[in-house]
Amino acid sequence: MTQRILLSLDQLYRAQPGGIGTYVRGLIQGLNEVATSEVEVLGLAPKGMSPLSNLGIETVEAPLGLRALTSLWRFTSVGVPSNVDVVHAPTFAGPFGGGKVTTKHSVTIHDVLWRDDPTVTSRRGAKFHESRLRHILKTQSLHLFIPSPPLIDRLLNEGVAESRITQIRLGVDDDGVEPISKTAVRDFLAEMGVKGPFTLYVGTREPRKNLERLIRAHEIAARSEPALGQLVLAGPAGWGREYLDHAIAVGLVPRETLKGLLRDARVMAYVPLAEGWGLPPIEALAQGTQVVASTTTPSIAGNSEVVQVDPLDIESIADGLIHATTLSSAATDRRRRQSSVAALTWSQMAREHLKAWR
Repeated sequence: MTQRILLSLDQLYRAQPGGIGTYVRGLIQGLNEVATSEVEVLGLAPKGMSPLSNLGIETVEAPLGLRALTSLWRFTSVGVPSNVDVVHAPTFAGPFGGGKVTTKHSVTIHDVLWRDDPTVTSRRGAKFHESRLRHILKTQSLHLFIPSPPLIDRLLNEGVAESRITQIRLGVDDDGVEPISKTAVRDFLAEMGVKGPFTLYVGTREPRKNLERLIRAHEIAARSEPALGQLVLAGPAGWGREYLDHAIAVGLVPRETLKGLLRDARVMAYVPLAEGWGLPPIEALAQGTQVVASTTTPSIAGNSEVVQVDPLDIESIADGLIHATTLSSAATDRRRRQSSVAALTWSQMAREHLKAWR
């Protein structure tokens, strides 16, 4: 009998899909790679949105738009077909119900950062996330997928049953996207006023990403280590005040351009104050690039190829940047960095989901 799995695609239609959007696409990629003929994957999209034909799955259109669904999915399963066996919410938006009496329901909890750091989101955003989290935790029928081991420990200490939780590890493999050439990277950066070597940050520009300290640390480090070049910030602007002195923001770039930047950066630096998982540093390692990351980034925990720093200490970040430039860029060393994240694949993550849905 075919198992019909429904995934909400709402995150892919938001202004800033971010790392959660990458997770959604990666989960679909992984399911397409490992699913047999006994598994059918469907996507649930808001009304009136253009279909995402490159996902490789059938899409079902909900009868309401994105804003209405986000509001109502807390209370109703509007748009969920009645003949699905699994309903999975990749975000706190939902849906959290629907289908048949035997349908399994799950949600991914990426982080609870708003509880610890008020700069993570607006007051309205924090209220929304806290309300949804409380609903999710008290709804015993919801299975929880969580990428962060510290968050799992935290929820277990709060009384969440271990049987409700599956730890997942996000992937970095997207071999279908070819990075642009080194020449194209140089030309792209030259148009932005960047010449020569560069240090790269990837992610949304928002307070919790700690960019002000990173920029100041880079300025200090580059005085004694010119090989760091200019600091380039790739990614969209988020909320909050921006501090961009001594850094060049290139905005959101196509995936092939991003992979070229990750490959050619002298150092990739990622030092958030708090993080749910942290895709950019492992994506850089997958390209063989030297990485400086904060100890608060779960994705690089235990990875000896990463220069880990204290995100609250500008001197620690500066020292880490300088140290990273002393690490070899020889082909054998780049391959070793790539090997350190080789097990992080979307197909493996998909298997972790399928096992929990059985």
